[in-house]
Amino acid sequence: MEGIERVCRFISEAETYYLATVEGDQPRVRPFGTILLDGGRLYIQTGKVKDVSKQISANPKVELCAYKDGRWVRVAGELVNDDSKVVKEKMLEKMPSLKGMYSADDDNMQMLYFKDAVATFCSFTEAPEQVKF
Repeated sequence: MEGIERVCRFISEAETYYLATVEGDQPRVRPFGTILLDGGRLYIQTGKVKDVSKQISANPKVELCAYKDGRWVRVAGELVNDDSKVVKEKMLEKMPSLKGMYSADDDNMQMLYFKDAVATFCSFTEAPEQVKF
């Protein structure tokens, strides 16, 4: 469990990460800030009405990248939808700013966790280090 905790801590401290998806044959990248570790799963959050949700539904293989202090982490894997109200509530508790846009009871808030993920920690001065979860 230590590896996934390190990945979540790094992304949380970076505050912003960039999520890459595919739309047809066109890559799409956008900034995100939602991250949650719960039950041994690393979650992100979006809205089901957004294009990113539709892209993930069509092709759940994604990659994110977060950068801070001269180091970065890339997380590649498949995202799995989790409609659990409990995990939505935990994300809203961790990130109260989302409450203006989402509710654990609405049908728009989407929680997704990484499956078969590989996180790679990198810098320009150190050898890459991988964590699988």
